[in-house]
Amino acid sequence: MAYYRNFNAPPPDPKVLARLTEQQRQMQERIILQKPDFDLKLIAGCDSSFIGEDTILSAFILLSYPELEVVEKVWHHGPVELPYIPGFLAFREAPNLLKAYEKLQQKPDLIMVDGHGISHPRRLGIATHLGLHLNKPTMGVAKKVLVGKYTEPAATKGAVSPLIYKDEVIANVLRTKDKVKPVFVSPGHLMDLESATEIAMACAIKHKLPEPTRLADHYAAVFKKLV
Repeated sequence: MAYYRNFNAPPPDPKVLARLTEQQRQMQERIILQKPDFDLKLIAGCDSSFIGEDTILSAFILLSYPELEVVEKVWHHGPVELPYIPGFLAFREAPNLLKAYEKLQQKPDLIMVDGHGISHPRRLGIATHLGLHLNKPTMGVAKKVLVGKYTEPAATKGAVSPLIYKDEVIANVLRTKDKVKPVFVSPGHLMDLESATEIAMACAIKHKLPEPTRLADHYAAVFKKLV
């Protein structure tokens, strides 16, 4: 997930922080991590990109699985109401992503998000947010770590090491190509870490990023030129 951060912005309103923190607490209680119960035929990738400080564009790319052929592409852009607050980025991105999702004619069995699932200080990355809002299996594939410690996996494709935070494995650090930086794969909602890792690896054909999030990132940039 790309985000716009205004370093000159005033500190967040304590009342807003308290409200968002309480929302996160309530959402935490609803997270379900489990082996997914689906016949995976359609997988969606999604990503968002900010246009200046006040506008966000979100894209969903629907692919067949396991062929990974593009079935559908949709996008939505609109204003952002919440300022950037570290640890609460999902509240800023989720509303527009949900509007883009509504435009899909076919709905995916699984959503792969360019961002984090439970590998977040409060277990509520954007993948978990979307899963809870949509009651849909979700997983995150992030380029950078937010929280936790890990040992660098071996340099060969398919190598994995655990990302650990507070004595819990919250993600797998996955090498999707030989000698490239790994990605951080985490379950979002209605998903388990083992399944998420297997699917991320199956979708990493030629590039570092799995095809659903790679294409979502690509088309988000393409669609920005149309705004």
